[in-house]
Amino acid sequence: MDKRQAQVQGDQEVYELNPEVKKYSLLDAGFQETNKGSFRLEHPINGSSPYEARYYLRATVNKDLDNLKLAITDKSGLHNINMFKIKDTDKEVSDYRYLMNFLKEKNVLVK
Repeated sequence: MDKRQAQVQGDQEVYELNPEVKKYSLLDAGFQETNKGSFRLEHPINGSSPYEARYYLRATVNKDLDNLKLAITDKSGLHNINMFKIKDTDKEVSDYRYLMNFLKEKNVLVK
């Protein structure tokens, strides 16, 4: 897999960083710039309420805008989770798909 491509554990879809992505596109989509110049998005994944989220999507783009990393983690952010294998996560998977479509609409990702 190319460094511009990433997929979360358990997902069949492979996402690629849009070759024409700009810094402002990332900021507009909710990414925050880190001290080292890279961009990070941490978004709660919960089908009913973001305040009760069990999982978080973490997306990281390096400062050169040519490297993408994706992961679904627990609340602490320390453990990668395969939520596709866990029972009763249909709402979370739907929320995850919605978020990935949003990032495609903002021209951050391509499929």
